[in-house]
Amino acid sequence: MKHNQTRREPGTPTSKYPAYEAVRPYFDLVRGALGDLVDGAHFFDIVSDEVVYEVLYDFPGWPRIIRGRADLMAQFSGYGDSIKLQAADKLIIHKTDDGCVVVIEYEVHGTILATGVKYNNRFASIIRIENRKIVHWRDYMDSLAAWNALTSAARENIGSPQNKKISR
Repeated sequence: MKHNQTRREPGTPTSKYPAYEAVRPYFDLVRGALGDLVDGAHFFDIVSDEVVYEVLYDFPGWPRIIRGRADLMAQFSGYGDSIKLQAADKLIIHKTDDGCVVVIEYEVHGTILATGVKYNNRFASIIRIENRKIVHWRDYMDSLAAWNALTSAARENIGSPQNKKISR
């Protein structure tokens, strides 16, 4: 089998993983960025069963280290309850070590579902590949952008007229 036979073009249906539709733009961007360096059609097909997924920032409800594909899938299954991504773009790819290490820079754009506030963030991810699967992921993001999106509705509502009680 050719290495790219299982590759899916971004934007095609992900019926094998319907619970992750809210994160699809991110998954499509990553899959496209890694191209023929990995085997599999979907993000979860290209991570090893023993993947280590690190985030070097604090994000509510998200652990700093996730070990294993099953735990990574479980963590992402709740993402769509909070945030719906509409796009992932501005991709820059840096390949090193003959493609065994790939650094991607990108942006995601979505909506915080609880508040309707727009969510725009920038990321840099360092990805190590072995045997055509992701074995290690280290993620950096603009924490201030996330903080602003997650707290802006609360800040805006504090001073809104409907939240002020008028005493007589």
